[in-house]
Amino acid sequence: MIIKVFIVDDHYMVIEGIHSLLQNEKSIEWSGHATNAVSCLAFLQQQQPDVILMDINLPDKSGIDLCKQVKEKYPSIFIIGLSTFNQLSFIQKMMDSGASGYVLKNASQTELMEAIETVAKGKIYFSDEASKTLQKNEATHIILTRREKEVLELIAEGMTNNVIGQKLFISTATVDTHRKNLLAKLNAKNTASLVRMATQLQLI
Repeated sequence: MIIKVFIVDDHYMVIEGIHSLLQNEKSIEWSGHATNAVSCLAFLQQQQPDVILMDINLPDKSGIDLCKQVKEKYPSIFIIGLSTFNQLSFIQKMMDSGASGYVLKNASQTELMEAIETVAKGKIYFSDEASKTLQKNEATHIILTRREKEVLELIAEGMTNNVIGQKLFISTATVDTHRKNLLAKLNAKNTASLVRMATQLQLI
């Protein structure tokens, strides 16, 4: 499988560095680069890559906002957040905006390739450092009740509140309460990010 990769970063050294890491990979097709949000969106109107490596700090717009905008318009494109910041807030905001992964700019060629290949398959990828940050900050603080775990597992299977209620013999309103509690506990904005975070933290 050939994966078309595009990069959005305002530093040419980063673009050139990543390009040199990927240029000899037979499974990668270099689609090009953009140095800001405007040129990225202009490029996407002409053609769409499979994976975008997206810097979080861009000169004209936050990479977090751009990620959300791209995912709303081109849901089939997978986005990997690219940053020098290994902070929980950045990772969570990027995932809430629809990113499929988060990689630090000091990533090795092996890690970068693993990230691209993983998200291209529709899976979630965090670099080792980002993964440790998530687990250190979140896993120790999240305590789910038995019922919340049951509801979470069924949400991850794509079931609606109504179906979950029937399966667990509880009311739809009760399921909705559990869902809201789960969103709050995992600091997730929607069901998709809830499932992503729960998977990464090995809660399901």
